[in-house]
Amino acid sequence: MQAPLEFRPKLLQALQGYSRQQFWGDVGAGLTVGVVALPLAMAFAIASGLKPEAGLFTAIIAGFLISALGGSRVQIGGPAGAFIVIVYGIVERYGLANLIIATAMSGVMLFAFGLFKLGTLVRFIPIAVVIGFTNGIAVLIAVSQVKEFLGLQVPHMPGNFFGIVQTVFQSLHTLNGYATLLALACLGLIVGWQWGVPRLALTRPWARKWTLVPGSIVALVLATLLVTFFGIPVETIGTRFGGVPSSLPTLDWPEFSWETARFLLLPAFTLALLGAIESLLCARIADSIIDDRHNPNQELMAQGIANFVTPFFGGMPATGTIARTVTNAKSGATSPVAGMVHAATLLLVVLVAAPLAHNIPLAAMAAILMFVAWNMGEWREFVHLRQYRLPYRATLLAVFFLTVVFDLTVAVEVGLVAACMTFIYRISSLSRCEQVSTQDYPPLAGLEARVAAHRLHGAIFFGAVKLIETLEDRLPQRVLVLDFKNVLYIDSSGADTVADLVRTCHKRGVRFIACGLAFQPQDILLRCGVIEALGPENLSATLAQALELAVHDAQG
Repeated sequence: MQAPLEFRPKLLQALQGYSRQQFWGDVGAGLTVGVVALPLAMAFAIASGLKPEAGLFTAIIAGFLISALGGSRVQIGGPAGAFIVIVYGIVERYGLANLIIATAMSGVMLFAFGLFKLGTLVRFIPIAVVIGFTNGIAVLIAVSQVKEFLGLQVPHMPGNFFGIVQTVFQSLHTLNGYATLLALACLGLIVGWQWGVPRLALTRPWARKWTLVPGSIVALVLATLLVTFFGIPVETIGTRFGGVPSSLPTLDWPEFSWETARFLLLPAFTLALLGAIESLLCARIADSIIDDRHNPNQELMAQGIANFVTPFFGGMPATGTIARTVTNAKSGATSPVAGMVHAATLLLVVLVAAPLAHNIPLAAMAAILMFVAWNMGEWREFVHLRQYRLPYRATLLAVFFLTVVFDLTVAVEVGLVAACMTFIYRISSLSRCEQVSTQDYPPLAGLEARVAAHRLHGAIFFGAVKLIETLEDRLPQRVLVLDFKNVLYIDSSGADTVADLVRTCHKRGVRFIACGLAFQPQDILLRCGVIEALGPENLSATLAQALELAVHDAQG
């Protein structure tokens, strides 16, 4: 009987015994994280080749759905920096309409991941692969923002690394000094704010309340005021996009064809896989802060629903966001209500204060994204690489360079293959075969040519079947004993190899005695017919019993 669909949002559990004090704590946290999300949502959309409202609509719609339906108490969903490179590539190659289709397809895939309880499998992706593509994406984000940081006049920016670098160098003669100085000032302010305010708060109690205000919003406000009152000649959201609409998003249903969907399967899967990894990593970080345990399958289903709905209302791909989630948790959030308040805060900003975004300089947005890219990367891992073995270093560096130079999809595929090959090699090297000597069992003395006994250790799988195959080349004259006591696992390839050894022993008139079979090895050998071929007289519970039978047979 198939297990019933388990769809139980964390919100239902959180609302049991929900108090007024918790509500006001969630409201305060939601307002705080809403302020944090405002510049990031617009910046991620602009960097992805979309209009700024795409990021805001995503933070509103997807942020509300992920909080209301998700499996984490405090996770905040919305546009993320990890998607910038992929979304830009899809828009450049397939167009905006196909981005909507690809995002919706990724939503279906994410929901299927959760429905079939694959949430825990995402954790099996090696950390070297995760760090490699995270650092690679961070580099691509930083490189893609050089144009806005320097105020270069570039009609169209390529989506690949070498194309971006070439275009930037060819356009350096269009550098806008005002934009560069403004971006440097904003970046310096953000870095100084993050570093200085928490330290000032340790000795100045009045500064503690300022730790809740992100440096990005301070830089954005000051840069906008400078442009507004001093007329600094830099490109703004208004001059590039015409501002941000102060209205609710409308349903936009693109033309759909299976022929188009076929080409979007791989980009959609990349979005789904990256969204799953980001959201579940983020949820685990949130658990460590609030001492809770999220439901990974429920989280993936919520992410799927959000990514299916949001693109039809002008949004972009969404996932759990680490910076906003940590801000939410540390601001006193106790339930998904905080994430819903964060979405409502952004909606209020769009409806009331959208005209104020007209003079936001793109150079300030670039500075914010430069800071995000720096925080996003695990740069210390490069320094510590010498502490790890060659396979780990090779995997991390390969994924990093492939992400930067080629494509994230190729990088993840190569990284997973490399990690799997490394894992197979390491597990196979742990599997071994030890011969039982006369010191271990004295009655074998003088019978070495007629009796051979071996202890098997580890897993007998397709990567370690050589251990069994080599025994065929040195079979004894009368009896072969194999001790499976320390064998943890046998796969179908291993079982077939054991069956071949049994048949070879029968052809050469050698008795095959197996002993110490645990549940899993015995089960697969039974299903493969090996147990039946051996017969009950050739099965022993312990090695001592098997050797006693072997010696008796050899002396008979």
